[in-house]
Amino acid sequence: MSAVILLVTGIAWKNIKSLTDGLTTQDVIGEGAGGERPTDGAIDIMLVGMDSRTDSKGNPLPQEILNELQAGGSDDGGLNTDTLIMMHIPNDGGKAYAVSFPRDSYVKIAGDFGRHKINSAYGYGKSAALEKSQGEKDAAKREMDSRREGAKNLIATIEGLTGATIDHYAEVNLVGFYDITKAIGGVDVCLNAPVKDKFSGANFPAGQQTIEGRDALAFVRQRHGLVMGDLDRVVRQQVFMAGLAKKMLSAGVMTDSKKRTDLIQAVTKSIVLDKDWDITKFALQMKDLSGGNMTFQTIPTGTPELQTEEDGVAIEVDEREVKKFVANLGKAPASTSSPADPKFDPGTLTVDVRNASGVGGLAGSVLKSLVAKGFVEGEAANAESNMAKSVVRYGKGGETGADAVQKALGGMKTEQDPNLPAGRVRVYVGSDYAGPGAQSMAPKPLVALDGAHQQPATPTAPAPISADGVRCVN
Repeated sequence: MSAVILLVTGIAWKNIKSLTDGLTTQDVIGEGAGGERPTDGAIDIMLVGMDSRTDSKGNPLPQEILNELQAGGSDDGGLNTDTLIMMHIPNDGGKAYAVSFPRDSYVKIAGDFGRHKINSAYGYGKSAALEKSQGEKDAAKREMDSRREGAKNLIATIEGLTGATIDHYAEVNLVGFYDITKAIGGVDVCLNAPVKDKFSGANFPAGQQTIEGRDALAFVRQRHGLVMGDLDRVVRQQVFMAGLAKKMLSAGVMTDSKKRTDLIQAVTKSIVLDKDWDITKFALQMKDLSGGNMTFQTIPTGTPELQTEEDGVAIEVDEREVKKFVANLGKAPASTSSPADPKFDPGTLTVDVRNASGVGGLAGSVLKSLVAKGFVEGEAANAESNMAKSVVRYGKGGETGADAVQKALGGMKTEQDPNLPAGRVRVYVGSDYAGPGAQSMAPKPLVALDGAHQQPATPTAPAPISADGVRCVN
């Protein structure tokens, strides 16, 4: 992923020609995509970090390299995509967005494979292609052809989920990430608390530190031991990538001939691009895309503990909300200051919110959205148990107020609760909730490309910032 950031931000655009000759390309983009100014108004680029035990040509990595990567054996992983990010760059040259897709997002996989975690879309496409090509005697050709079909199936899955048309594709593997972080001398990160995780190999003290190689891999791959699991890992990846871009924007990397040479060598042996992408021309176009012109976001999600039949615990995703979110990228948010119902005075009603969704911080976020509409602020707390459906409960004679609240939240069931006093309602936000306040739980920008801190994704106190602007994370 760090190699991809180098390419798409045009940081090394003067040297970009040196990269192109050794890059591996695949014909993965369908007809009608890939143009310089797409008719849908934006260039959408799929960036993929592969949990792969092979190089970009499909050759197995030696065991000594796998040991250094802490990646197990050559038969482990290989078909899953650890990192999925869609770069959304408007035709008008406005602010660009890097949208993360948590790897455990439970979505419809293209190719009639049913609903599974999104990180398996590549693997399903690749495995199906291998099954069909058993008569092919050329093992290298069979491998590369199946990888092409895996990428195509992943792209189709993302397009179905987002409603966007993917114009370009870039993929990097584990060894590429390792080499790139070492080539630039490491990336500055900051942790709120020390971590030690045997699965990823993450073993870091609290505070700011510079990491590279195997430590950098462990930092962006850890999810065990993090409160929000895969969602916290997405934050780790976004903050790391912002720090990486900041490092490469500094004079110490691109003006150092040895670092520049090492960087180019690392990129050329680890990147796969779509066949018709003129990366040189694109880098020239994008060389000014830096600093505050790009922000990282995450698709809206529901409960992170969705129980599935085949895939275990996954992250709930509502495809309609994802499409709406992607369609609204870059658009000004609608005003939330007007009353929910002009016939009802929200200042006469106190609202409590109970979080029954499993998404941390959601009650406070929803309550803030209601206060912005004029309702009186009550209490925000967790419910005693999670609920699948959201509901507004009201006391005797409180039907009108409850109706105003449910309309303000985008619509949900209302029901009477004799234990509630007059002039007070209580909202229970379940795992189905996707109204005001839910959008702020993931899509809100976390950190700018230059590493500057922005509003955190949850309505809690901002994470600490080190003296030089590095955002501290879990």
